[in-house]
Amino acid sequence: MTCIAWDGKTMAGDKRVEFAGLSSITTKVFRVRDGVVGMSGNGAMSNQMRAWYEAGAKADDFPEQQRGRDDWVALLVWRRDGLFLYERTPHPTKIEDKIFAMGCGRDYALAAMHLGKTAREAVEIASVFDINCGNGVDELSLCPP
Repeated sequence: MTCIAWDGKTMAGDKRVEFAGLSSITTKVFRVRDGVVGMSGNGAMSNQMRAWYEAGAKADDFPEQQRGRDDWVALLVWRRDGLFLYERTPHPTKIEDKIFAMGCGRDYALAAMHLGKTAREAVEIASVFDINCGNGVDELSLCPP
C-alpha cells in the first residue's frame, strides 16, 4: 500500500494506510538530516527504519526485523550525493535512474513520469488506478544548496 515517486527534482508519496480494512491518512515522505526519505511497507517497521537512518544509519544498529524476512520494508533516501534504496541490509543500493518509484503504485507512477509527469502527478495518477494508493499526496524537494 504505497506509491513513492522521485522525478529527479521532488519526491512524492501517497498518504493511504490501512489497518484491518480501515483506510486512514498518514505521511510517508519526510525531510531528514541530510535529505528526504520515502517509506514503503508496514508502517511501524517503516518508522523504525526512518528512526535508524536519522540516528546515523550505523550498520550495527540496523533493525533486526529487516534482516532475512519476507515482509521487510523499503526506505528510499535522496541526498545531494544521489538516490539510495535500503531494504534488507544496512548497505543501500545506489539508484542511477533518472526517475524511480516504489510501492504497489510503482508501475503507474513510472509510466506517468516516463510520459513527462512530475512525481506529484505520477502519485496522483497511481492513486486513480491502484486502490491501495490515495488519500492525498505529500511532496518534498531537497533544500537549496
